[in-house]
Amino acid sequence: MIDSLLLAFGSILITIISLYKWVIIIGALISWVQPDPYNPIVQMLYRLTEPVYAIVRRYIPTVIGGIDLSPLIIIFTLQFLEIFLGSLFRVY
Repeated sequence: MIDSLLLAFGSILITIISLYKWVIIIGALISWVQPDPYNPIVQMLYRLTEPVYAIVRRYIPTVIGGIDLSPLIIIFTLQFLEIFLGSLFRVY
């Protein structure tokens, strides 16, 4: 019973990580086209991604040549977590 609970928890956690990875990717792509800041979707993406970007920027200098690399760092970290947790819970 506890095994099933842990597998369910792991599966949900991996799904959330995967979805957030896509939020980061979409937010980074939208930032290239200078979107309307009053658009609710743009505001939602900003609120979902900017706190994590701020944490990364606090510890790692991410702007190189005018390009912000914090989304890339976050995507690599999320990918690592997804693979690690998938092998840990054996559901990947």
